[in-house]
Amino acid sequence: MSGLSMPIVIVFAVFILVTLAFVLPVIGLWVRATFSGVKVKIWGDLVGMKLRHVPPNQVILTYISGAKAGIEVNINQLEAHYLAGGSMQNVVRAMIAADKANITLKFQQAAAIDLAGRNIIDAVQTSVNPKVIDCPDPAKSASGMLDAVAKDGIRLLVKARVTVRTNLESLVGGATEDTIIARVGQGIVSAIGSMPSYKDALENPDSISRRVLESGLDAQTAFEIVSIDIADVSVAGVGQIANVGAKLEADRAEADKIMRQAEAEGRRAMAIAEEQEMRARVQEMQAKVIEAQAEVPLAMAEAFRKGNLGVMDYYKMKNIMADTSMRESLSGDDSPPEAHK
Repeated sequence: MSGLSMPIVIVFAVFILVTLAFVLPVIGLWVRATFSGVKVKIWGDLVGMKLRHVPPNQVILTYISGAKAGIEVNINQLEAHYLAGGSMQNVVRAMIAADKANITLKFQQAAAIDLAGRNIIDAVQTSVNPKVIDCPDPAKSASGMLDAVAKDGIRLLVKARVTVRTNLESLVGGATEDTIIARVGQGIVSAIGSMPSYKDALENPDSISRRVLESGLDAQTAFEIVSIDIADVSVAGVGQIANVGAKLEADRAEADKIMRQAEAEGRRAMAIAEEQEMRARVQEMQAKVIEAQAEVPLAMAEAFRKGNLGVMDYYKMKNIMADTSMRESLSGDDSPPEAHK
């Protein structure tokens, strides 16, 4: 019997040593969880975590903090989220912050946001305390201003500040801040473009904000737009001029002058073209007169042949023509009729 009992003793001793090797490192966590009012199994939870290569210390401390804060979470959820590559500490902290702010945030939703690569703590903080983003983004805009043109052709430079709150329901899959900035910028440019005059934008900037807010620009995004404030609006190109109105009126007068000159030049060109056309018509009429005069001798010859015109009649007509020519020479007008214009 002594020969058989020795291996049994050795096996039992090895079992005890292995058990102590697994239990001793986690016994402190078990005691801490017990005194914290949290039920934790040594073998099923603590030792099992070590065998699954999950840090029991992180899981139990996170579980205790959540349980003490009244958060509905269990060890299996925390362990599964850790194995999925998420941060269980961030998830529980975000759930605690949301609970204190009376925001409903379930573990599955918080875990999905965390696994999607979003900062769940920052998202909850932004939902509680809205943040302000500049439009346009100063890091991506050389001038830091939006360029818009009113209906009267005056360019305006605009800068806006957008206050946003995180929309936890659409945070996973929702568009980011860049989309909000792009949409707000487009809305501001469109609102100014629909104004009859740049003066309307300068006198009432909040009308721009109202038009942009009514457009529902936060649809399908991870944020909810709280307000849009026009931080700065100015006329482009007159930043160093004191009297902006005088400068704009002078520019407008110069533009009107150029336009009127162009219209006058167009009318002059049309008058010249009409004059040339009338001259051409005069030449055409004169050609017809000469053609008609060339037919007179033929008609006279025909009249002689038919006996309708006598010699005395012919000489009488020649005398009349001579008298007419003499009167014209005495009046100083020797030019042929076709030379008069």
